Amino acid sequence: MDRYELRRQDYSLSADQTELQAVYAKFFRSRCSLDTVRAAEETGFDKDLWEQLCATGATSMALPEAVGGDGATLVELSLVAEELGRVIAPLPWIDHICAARLLGRLGVLTAGESDSTEVVEGTRLLALDTRVDPTTGVRLIAAGSVADDIIVRDGDDIVRVSFDTRPAKVDNIGRLPMAWVDPAAADRRTVLASGAQALTEYHRALDEWRVLTAAALVGLIDETLRIAAEFATTRYTMGVPISTLQGISHPLANIAITVNAARNLTRRAAWFLEHEPDTQPGLSAAAFVFIAEEAPRAATMAVQVQGGLGVATEAAASAYLVRARGWPLAAGDLGASAVQVAELFAAASA
Repeated sequence: MDRYELRRQDYSLSADQTELQAVYAKFFRSRCSLDTVRAAEETGFDKDLWEQLCATGATSMALPEAVGGDGATLVELSLVAEELGRVIAPLPWIDHICAARLLGRLGVLTAGESDSTEVVEGTRLLALDTRVDPTTGVRLIAAGSVADDIIVRDGDDIVRVSFDTRPAKVDNIGRLPMAWVDPAAADRRTVLASGAQALTEYHRALDEWRVLTAAALVGLIDETLRIAAEFATTRYTMGVPISTLQGISHPLANIAITVNAARNLTRRAAWFLEHEPDTQPGLSAAAFVFIAEEAPRAATMAVQVQGGLGVATEAAASAYLVRARGWPLAAGDLGASAVQVAELFAAASA
């Protein structure tokens, strides 16, 4: 029997993975309140929280032991991403580790070198151009206003650029530290790799970003479900909790189904991308497209459950809604991702 045959259908967590998720759930609950999230909206980034997260090894765990990391798989990383999304933490952790893992595969990181050590430990923050539809010239980068280095694709080249003065943050619905970046105007520009293999590794980084972003959106929607359900069980109409009404209970049940389906799909995609990336290459994009479409619907329903209170700017549900809509936009046109899913599965069927 193929040693992976059973595992391809079983995505239950090991004891170590369950403990890892519990540790980061506790970390984010205790360090990242909604007040902390609100306070960071102007910049989209909480530097103090980032340093605390890095101190837990959240950046080093994502990298191979050969470059000074701990060798965590995408499944473990997806568990951390889910807890990050649950508290909508203002941290570009997913962008950084996907860029860092790309540098590791390209042979840019070397254990013991100061520059590499800074990347591994998170003291040198990386951003990644995560758009599915590659272009040249100026482009929006999700973590462009806070990153020390930005990894972009320029034709057949994978390029690392940096600026003496970081690009200015632009307002965006996802409250991300997003900025317009022109690689041609960078103060420092280094071609890291070129050719077909380099582009393959870059696309692998994009798939990893999709999987981890999907996991973060799963956590986000799971928390919106908790917020809405808690409200529905404590709000009464005609002497009964509104949660007993079909117009409330059925949509909440649909959100729970969405969360479980998206979580299973995301973990499946993470496992295949880690262990058998060539077997089902469309899974990562499929997981991302599914939750990117479902998350805003679920978050909107959570807002509607609370009625007028839900749409107030100070309401927790509204904070989750704007991020459910905005975070997937870092990949550019969602339609381009959907087209890619269709092409990949069509090619696999052929």
